[in-house]
Amino acid sequence: MHTSPSYTASYRLEVDESQTSIAAIIDAVSETGAEIKGLDVADSDRGNMVLDLTCNMRDSAHRRQVRDVLDSLAGVTASSVADQTFLSHIGGKIEVASKVPLRNRDDLSRAYTPGVARVCTAIHDSPQKAHLLTMKANSVAVVSDGTAVLGLGDIGPEAALPVMEGKAVLFKEFGGVDAWPVVLDTKDTEEIIAIVKAIAPAYGGINLEDISAPRCFEIEERLRAELDIPVFHDDQHGTAIVVLAALINALKLVNKKIEDVRIVVSGVGAAGNAIIRLLLAQGAKDIVGYGRTGALAGDDTEGMHPSRKALAEATNPRLVHGSLKEGIEGADVFIGVSQGNILTGDDIAKMAPNAIVFALANPTPEVDPLAAGEHAAIVATGRSDFPNQINNVLAFPGLFRGLLDAKVKEITTEVLRVAANAIAEVITEDELSPSYIIPGVFDERVSPSVSRAVRRAVRDLPTIDIPVQEHLGTR
Repeated sequence: MHTSPSYTASYRLEVDESQTSIAAIIDAVSETGAEIKGLDVADSDRGNMVLDLTCNMRDSAHRRQVRDVLDSLAGVTASSVADQTFLSHIGGKIEVASKVPLRNRDDLSRAYTPGVARVCTAIHDSPQKAHLLTMKANSVAVVSDGTAVLGLGDIGPEAALPVMEGKAVLFKEFGGVDAWPVVLDTKDTEEIIAIVKAIAPAYGGINLEDISAPRCFEIEERLRAELDIPVFHDDQHGTAIVVLAALINALKLVNKKIEDVRIVVSGVGAAGNAIIRLLLAQGAKDIVGYGRTGALAGDDTEGMHPSRKALAEATNPRLVHGSLKEGIEGADVFIGVSQGNILTGDDIAKMAPNAIVFALANPTPEVDPLAAGEHAAIVATGRSDFPNQINNVLAFPGLFRGLLDAKVKEITTEVLRVAANAIAEVITEDELSPSYIIPGVFDERVSPSVSRAVRRAVRDLPTIDIPVQEHLGTR
């Protein structure tokens, strides 16, 4: 395992330099495999020093190992250990801030009573004005029941909240969108749908997050049909957008066309389903999806859930059967959204020449990226410590920025496809390389590009009709 910023710890050390040197401390810590990020002197008095040592570790056990090593050194005491990841979450990661001043009675009377009553009445008379006169114009609810969180699974709403807070931070940082975590203490599909419909008046869009399949399919489908604001399931469509963007650029490098390649997808849950459907919309013809029991095929659908049956019937034109290891032989593209270490480098060697491998399971990819790279032309993962990270943050902030600005009521497959192409086009032909097929998450070109593309794509879609004339001061 590699060290990671998600396991950064700071040690407060009391050091007697007559017994142990700073160089000896650095050597001892480095021998554990820790990555030293900083060593700062907090205090010094006649050979007695107080140091702050900051390191990246592999995991919590590694953090404890480093402390034991430090305590074993003569004249060194680790008086405290601070986990930087936990420190960054104390008190939560988001807050509410006012956009209007409250300096005097006049300000108060406009922001609140009695002036606010005029605005309430105007919205009562024309409900569409809520998009103009309230936070609704720039707000998204990030809704989860905590049943499919990252690689953690069903951990419940309270434990899911830090992820939803993080999502809200990303919305604001990369898209300027105000997002609000809404975690629900229920797994009942009908109850979730009813709750989201009930809170929808406060928001301009709904982002469903970390809801397990197959319930997520019905929840999204129903909410899309029953609400007049965009509904987006990021685990499905955010992942699909970024995968398609990366594949568009990867295919350019290996000089293959999407309609000609054989694509194998491992994992046919929420993400796999959406990836396959978006690839079909882009023009892919030969896709075979693999679940735990093998290939999905339209001639063997008895007992399947309706969503999986529909996927089987829409793919696998050659009616391939059998295991993933059998099906990957001769394939041009492998896309994994399943589980770690199910393939080896030898399996990748059996793929077609100039193969493309997207091993996206986190934290452990379906195949070791280094082993895959010995045989594939291009390798991408979901990890930040390898090239070509497939990260949803490239998609959802710009997508919602465009949807909110355009005030559309729905998200179509074409909108998703256009967003993917916009991400791909951020990288110029001169910039493309096997290690750079997708922009980095901090590339400032991405969100504006996606937002512009979405606004162009939704010009003909139904929009929210906001009265323009005399919209101010009418009451």
